[in-house]
Amino acid sequence: MRWSEQTIESDDGGLPGLGRADLVRTVTTPEFAGITFHEVLCRSLLNPVPVSSGMPFRFSINTFRGCTHACRYCFARPSHEYLDFDAGEDFNRQIVVKLNAAAVLRKELRRRSWRREVVALGSNTDPYQRAEGRYRLMPPIIGALAASGTPFSILTKGTLLQRDLPLLRQAADVVDVSLSVSLAMVDDELAKHLDPGAPSPRARLELIGALADAGFSPHVMVAPVVPYLTDSAAHLDALFGEVAAAGAVSVSAIPMHLRSSTKGWFLQWLADEHPALVKRYRALYGRGAYVSGEYSSWLAQRLRPLAARHGLMGQPGPTPPAESTPVPSVAPGAATMAEPTLF
Repeated sequence: MRWSEQTIESDDGGLPGLGRADLVRTVTTPEFAGITFHEVLCRSLLNPVPVSSGMPFRFSINTFRGCTHACRYCFARPSHEYLDFDAGEDFNRQIVVKLNAAAVLRKELRRRSWRREVVALGSNTDPYQRAEGRYRLMPPIIGALAASGTPFSILTKGTLLQRDLPLLRQAADVVDVSLSVSLAMVDDELAKHLDPGAPSPRARLELIGALADAGFSPHVMVAPVVPYLTDSAAHLDALFGEVAAAGAVSVSAIPMHLRSSTKGWFLQWLADEHPALVKRYRALYGRGAYVSGEYSSWLAQRLRPLAARHGLMGQPGPTPPAESTPVPSVAPGAATMAEPTLF
């Protein structure tokens, strides 16, 4: 594996007695059957996000690489190949943990050049995946951001976020804090196949309610909308109704994109589980990673009245690259290009 980019330049006090080795140790534990944790020291934590990405933030943080949510469609899968892991089962089971994340972040936030721009957490892999319960990386990160006067956002499927609600409430008293839950379906059976390691749709609806009860204005990312599986009017109407009832105030929706090795991983699952859809997917995506413009327009027209019916505000988003335009490469751990919200 390539660990050179994980090393640190100077002693930040994060791991006394362990020196400056990049890979600290590899760990397995009965509580996480089949999962291997690679504990590393990172050199930096704030990832610059290029303006050309169209994202509404210039910096992101990723405490982990790989994700036990094991979502079939996850756009972050190809980033695991940088470490000589595969984008399939290795992404689900070989989890890189940045042990000294909070210490490195505190050092970065003390720089005179830091302008307290919005920082996004959860733009690549989920900061509240199950491993956070073991490593507790987020509380000191939240504390460091708030203490430095840095606003931040969190996007997660992980119900473990509820553990940190008191701390997030304190942070929100001094900086802007935006909390979003990713929920693309309310069909439990479909979720078991597409998001096999993530909390159930019902658990995430309860998380939305907990955020609302704590005084936040929960946003829901309907991400992704999976063509021909979760894009029916009945499915989307039920989903919007559930998230509105739970306490969400706004939604955004992103049609599924299948870049690089994610495409092969997803299409193999599709061929096994829904072979009749393979031909339609080939026509919809062609040789590219993004759905056709016609599909995007059709989906937007479907979503707008549903959001209005349930009193949910739609959130504007960035413009996607055209299929003829190469998607810029992204440094490992950095936020990636997203498609637009549709309304």
